[in-house]
Amino acid sequence: MSRVKALILAGGFGKRLRPLTLEKPKPLIEVGPRSILEWQILWLKSYGIKDIVLAVGYLRSKIFEAIGDGSRLGVRVYYSVEEEPLGTGGAIKHAEPFLEDCERFVVVNGDVLTNIPVDRLLNELKGDIIGAIALTPMRSPYGIVHVDENGYILEFREKPSLEYLINAGVYAFTREIFNYLPEKGDIETTTFPRLARERKLKAVIFKDVYWRSIDSIKDVEEASREVDYVFSEVLRKAGLTQQ
Repeated sequence: MSRVKALILAGGFGKRLRPLTLEKPKPLIEVGPRSILEWQILWLKSYGIKDIVLAVGYLRSKIFEAIGDGSRLGVRVYYSVEEEPLGTGGAIKHAEPFLEDCERFVVVNGDVLTNIPVDRLLNELKGDIIGAIALTPMRSPYGIVHVDENGYILEFREKPSLEYLINAGVYAFTREIFNYLPEKGDIETTTFPRLARERKLKAVIFKDVYWRSIDSIKDVEEASREVDYVFSEVLRKAGLTQQ
């Protein structure tokens, strides 16, 4: 893979995770033995991405202290500091000085845990395609009960994947994306609709991957039980073992 950078959007307030986020930013919430941000960095590193930009705002000094220059994790970390919330599109635009020297880069929301193979996303950036979005099946938040025509219960299915596809919050872009980004605002409501109309945006569907957005304390608890197994291969490829 040619040199690729990644941008992690780590500047949000994490209001739905209070009180955990009153004194630490959401990306530093621990899931198992590591923070969300550490898991993300190691996942990206496992795909050969070692230049990582963190878009930070809320409680950013905590992230500076925890991650530093990235050398502890075997990567190089740079910081794009937001003095006010800019939205996802504005945050990417604000980080342009750190990304303008690479042809392609990956963007990840700072609350996502996944092992999506980012090389598949990057491979879609060809021809007129400016952006590629990872899509995953929507997971039901509830258990599903199947009933036959006579009212007898056939089976229980615990939180199955549904037929709908959702935005996984993992993207790959070419440098042209900066011509489409707002100074302030969310990429989902500003840039993506325009790219879609111009047929410059591709979807890449991932069905057999791990993906979880950490939005609640319950998510933290459930993901903490899953990370040992799910990320064992990520850690191996990143040159680490589970701790």
